Amino acid sequence: MPRGIGRNHDEKREALRKGAAVYFARHGFDRASMSGAAREIGVSKALIYHYHDSKEALLFDILEGHLTELVAVVEESAPKGLRALIAAVLDSYEDADAEHKLQLESLSALPMDMQAPLLAAQRYLVEAMSTAIEAVKPGLEPERLRAATMTIYGILNWYYMWHRPGKGMSRQAYAELAADFVEGGLERI
Repeated sequence: MPRGIGRNHDEKREALRKGAAVYFARHGFDRASMSGAAREIGVSKALIYHYHDSKEALLFDILEGHLTELVAVVEESAPKGLRALIAAVLDSYEDADAEHKLQLESLSALPMDMQAPLLAAQRYLVEAMSTAIEAVKPGLEPERLRAATMTIYGILNWYYMWHRPGKGMSRQAYAELAADFVEGGLERI
């Protein structure tokens, strides 16, 4: 008779995802191994393979979880306007640096069938930001709208890439600055 799913199955899986994300981000997905991930997390390699049949499946699970959470945040905040969307996206990046780094640097390491739903989620995020921009600045030509959208994500990624916790502006203060900067820039284009 097959074993049932343990009570803490989801918690273990989440802990594995989080630990592996940190390991993969630090060492680079291509250079990382399942053995190294197990060592880093403090579990057996067999436990990781209980949840994921390959390194790529583990990366997909990490990215799919990250993007699913981000899409949910965007769906909830987008109707509240551009300012709320900027703050919500920036807030959702907190404690997700490793996942975000993997999204930016390692998604292409996955086979196309695994990339497809992740790329669709990314397209949704871009479209949601574009829609919020259009509400503030209607009639932007498509090329400028895309540039403005990607510029906002660049501004939001700055905090993840360069800010050091405990130094400089808080996440909330930076969200306000970013929204002011974006709104001011949109008035001028």
